[in-house]
Amino acid sequence: MTSPHDPYVFPGRWLAGTSLVLGPVLLLAGVLLRVRFDFFFPDQLAAYDEYPVLMTLSYSAFAAGAVVTAPAVVALAVRVGAAERWWAAVGGTLTLVGLFARTFHAGVDHLAFELVGTLGRNAAVSAVADSYQGFHIFQYVSFAIMLGWIVLAVGAFRSRVLGPPRCVALALMSALPLGVLKGTTPLSIVAVAGLCVALVPLGARILLDGPRPTRRAAARFALAAALVVVLGFVSSLG
Repeated sequence: MTSPHDPYVFPGRWLAGTSLVLGPVLLLAGVLLRVRFDFFFPDQLAAYDEYPVLMTLSYSAFAAGAVVTAPAVVALAVRVGAAERWWAAVGGTLTLVGLFARTFHAGVDHLAFELVGTLGRNAAVSAVADSYQGFHIFQYVSFAIMLGWIVLAVGAFRSRVLGPPRCVALALMSALPLGVLKGTTPLSIVAVAGLCVALVPLGARILLDGPRPTRRAAARFALAAALVVVLGFVSSLG
């Protein structure tokens, strides 16, 4: 049982376990929801024009998955760092930067879809095509999106946090296509399924190991969850 004098290590048991389970599942859901549509951006915009709810769910799930996976990366890096500090620091940093870049791409995706609704499909395709090579700061860290998972997987292997098959599965995330308005390929499914294989069992183990939450802790969680819902609703108004 955790002593009140033990130092707190972010993200903690409950956030780490939840993130390790939920983040990869959200990413996989986002990838699978758009599997029927062609890969490149004109086809993605056409799909949104015809199926706006489905494509919104797909891209929203993927964007949420990228954010939710961030604490999972921190949790994994902390465990790797107990034995392999260099691999944990470099792998964790690169992977987080890659997730931030994917979140930036998600913002551009959202704007492009909004253009379909306001200007029409053809105008949206033209706007995206004309600005596709436009400058943005995250274009300089595209390598981190791919390399981070490999470095983190090597660290997980060297530290024995994950077994060899799950380290390979983790490294497969480097094969997930990157950029704006990218659809799903067979490689996309393999990459994100690999992430699920690598992280979900670890998250489940973290959640199941250790004592159950006390009534006081459960009440605090319920209060915090209710507050998040209220603040989320308020945020949506502005």
